[in-house]
Formats: sequence, C-alpha cells, structure tokens
Amino acid sequence: MRTMSLEKVRLERNEIREAINAAKFKIQKLFFLYFSKDADLTAHFKPMFTTDMRITKKVKRTGSMLLTACALTFTNCSPALVGKTGNQVVNARNGAFRSIDNVDRRNSDDEQLPTGPLQTGADQTEAYVPYLKGKNVGMVINQTSFIGRTASLPSVDSLLKLGIAIKKIFGPEHGFRGNASDGAKIADDVDAKTGIPVISLYGKHNKPTPADLHGLDILVFDIQDVGARFYTFISTLHYVMEACAENNIELMVLDRPNPNGSYVDGPVLTDTTVKSFTGMHPVPIVHGMTIGEYAQMINGEGWLKNKAKCRLKVIKMQNYVHSMPYALPINPSPNLQTPLAVALYPSLCLFEGTYISVGRGTPFPFMVFGSPLLQGKYKFTFTPQSIPGVSDSPLLKGQLCYGADLRNYKVKQDKLNLTWLLEAYKAYPDKAHFFITRGFARLVGNTQMQKQIEAGESEEAIRLSWEPALSQYKVMRRKYLLYK
Repeated sequence: MRTMSLEKVRLERNEIREAINAAKFKIQKLFFLYFSKDADLTAHFKPMFTTDMRITKKVKRTGSMLLTACALTFTNCSPALVGKTGNQVVNARNGAFRSIDNVDRRNSDDEQLPTGPLQTGADQTEAYVPYLKGKNVGMVINQTSFIGRTASLPSVDSLLKLGIAIKKIFGPEHGFRGNASDGAKIADDVDAKTGIPVISLYGKHNKPTPADLHGLDILVFDIQDVGARFYTFISTLHYVMEACAENNIELMVLDRPNPNGSYVDGPVLTDTTVKSFTGMHPVPIVHGMTIGEYAQMINGEGWLKNKAKCRLKVIKMQNYVHSMPYALPINPSPNLQTPLAVALYPSLCLFEGTYISVGRGTPFPFMVFGSPLLQGKYKFTFTPQSIPGVSDSPLLKGQLCYGADLRNYKVKQDKLNLTWLLEAYKAYPDKAHFFITRGFARLVGNTQMQKQIEAGESEEAIRLSWEPALSQYKVMRRKYLLYK
C-alpha cells in the first residue's frame, strides 16, 4: 500500500485548489464574453474544457469532474445560455446541489473521466434509426423520453419525423405523458397528436399481451429510471422483456444515466413472500445500474418466467460513468421534482411504509417528512393537500404535520440514510401504529427490518444483517456493467 507524507498531501490539495480556481476564472470569463456578445460562447467552450480536463491525475483522484467543482458558477445561468453550452453544463448547473465534498470519490489513479458531452442512447439516432427503418415499432415511453436537448418534444414525435413506423405506444405508471398521480388507474387511449394507440402498462394490465404486440417487429424501451428497487419502471421493464421473449419480439433499450448510480446499498430482496410490483428482483434498494445494464442482468440471471431470454439490444451512452453527477432534465414522475428529491428518494421512500408523510401534497415532496403526532419533537410544519395529477389523496391530507425540512440538506450519495427513519420511530408516541407492516416489508424487501427497528437495534446492527447478500450482489452486478 502506498503512503504519502502529510506535506505531500497538502501540496497536492493546493494544486487541485489552484486548478479549480483557474477553471472558475475561465468560466466567468466565458460569461463575460457571452453577455457582452464580443465572442461566440461555443467557440470558447470546447478548447477550455479539453485543456482543463487534462489537469492531472491528482484532480481525477478527488472524484470531482471539473464542471461539478464549478457547478455553483452556473446556478443562475439562463436557459438560453444552458442551451448553448451542451449537456455537460446542464449537468453541472442542475447538479449544483452536489458540492465537491459530497460527490462520490474514485479510488483509481488511472481512471479516465469522460471529457466529451454526455450522449444518452436516445441521442445517438445514427446508432439505431437505420435499424428501425422498415420495421413496425412499438415504444415503451413516458415524458422523460426525448432526443437531444428539447425535452418538450417527445421522442415519438422526433422518430416519426425521421420516418420510423411507430404503431403503438406503451405507458408505465403515471402514464405516457407522466401526468397521472401516484397509483392512479390509467386507461388505454389514443394519442391526440399522433393518432397512435396508447396502451397502459400499470395496474392489472402490467404486461403486454400477444394482442398488444400483434403486428410489431420490435419494441423500444426509453424511460428514465432513478436507481431504486421500488421505483416501478424496472418492473415494467421486466414484464416488457418477458412479453417480448414469449412472443419472439426484439427489445431495444435506449440507455439513460442513473442519477443514484454512484453507490449500491440496502437490504437485498431475498424474501419471496414480500415480492411485488414495487420489488420483483433479488437486488438491494439502491442497485447502482442504468436501465440498460439492469435489462442485461434480468436476462443473464434468468429472472424472466421459465428463465426465458429476451432478444435484447442496448444502445449505450457515450461519455458516461456511474460516479458522475447527473440531474434529470425533466421530472421522472410527478413527485420527484428536483435533483435533491431524486437523491433523497431511496432513503425517504422507506417512510412510505409508515404513517409518516414524505410531503406528498405539498410543494416539496420527498424533501420533508412529518406527522401530527410528532408535535413537540420537531419544529418544522407542513400540511398535505390534494394536488390533482400529482397527489390526489396524500397521506395525512389536511392535517398539520411536524417534522424535518431537508431542502437545504447536502446529499452525500454513498449510502442510504437510516437515521431519519430510526429517529422518527423513537420520537413517535404511538409505536404500535407507526408501520404499515405489509407495505414496509415490500419496500425494504424483508420482514426482519421492522422487527429490528422495533427492538431498538442500532443502525450498525441493521446494516450488518444485510450481509452477505449485499456483497454477493455487488460481485454479481459487475458482470453486467456497461460503464465504469
């Protein structure tokens, strides 16, 4: 093992600090050039970053992309400016909530960070549009499915303009347009704009039938996931893969980043008695995979019915690594409205198996938690109300809740936060009615964790019980990774 003197560490930190300050200066200079209109911003953008991204391995060792280090510089930049600077700046601006001190660290001195702009699978039309030409195509999509930087233009519209014969659209939870509240029933419909039939894949009809797939040559899956086992889009993916395997139809997955992809944590779902649509596979709560990698794992581990194999084609991203910050350009679902909410979601969603509100029915869902029974224990208050299309009937509707406000919390995405759950349980006066037993078990993937909390076990003891399954999953996961 290499050792370094304290003096050498200080010298390297100074070099890193100087490099970051120099980059901030260059970025500020770019803003001056842009607003004074003395030069074209784009002409200055590329050479600046091709220079600064070579700062030395010392900067890379911090695990902080230079753009992330300077993210706060972009916090107030206008949408017009963002449109000119490309995906890297969008990621830095929207990811400003992740400071240089709470971005996941890399351990390898030789790991190469991507220097070009991020390209999702959908962005790379040259890699799949020729393949789709001449085929009858079905698309499994929602409001997060778009190509390039125009999030307001659905990918179905873009592909129709490129001559792709889209015959059917399949929508997951929250619907094709993403405007249905949590758990809402969604009927089949016809898209008013394109006239294409829209088939709902949520509720009792979560798997395409042979009739649904009749006449199709290929399905395209393009939905933004957030990297948590109980986020139901990976369950939709499972049933789509199963239907494709059973009907000999190929599935193409257009890969997208995982905003919680920098870590793996939580209990692995090993208790089949709590298996449900919110947890179908033996994976931890935070699985650390992109949707394309996850599809490969479903296939490779034989998780489809009768261990069937789906004909799978994944369109990989370019210039992506798991540890890079990524803020979603469009809300993945109605109650995940900010980068902070997305980052807090894996931890706060555990409260959905209790009688504690996570802020559904407020302007800040998944950024707070509380209950009327916590009065005197917490000072912050909020009152959930019905918000049509977002949260029609939120838990504790109309009741003044006392709890914690996490809107200024600095997220370090390296593990689940169990502290909030354990502290809320200790403070809750009616412990017999804290948990929604069946719901909590489905979220955590076992019946043991509720008993551990009720018995007053420490966080360390609870985490220890996740082994060896968690470590075994991490080893298994490596087989299916497409990115570092």
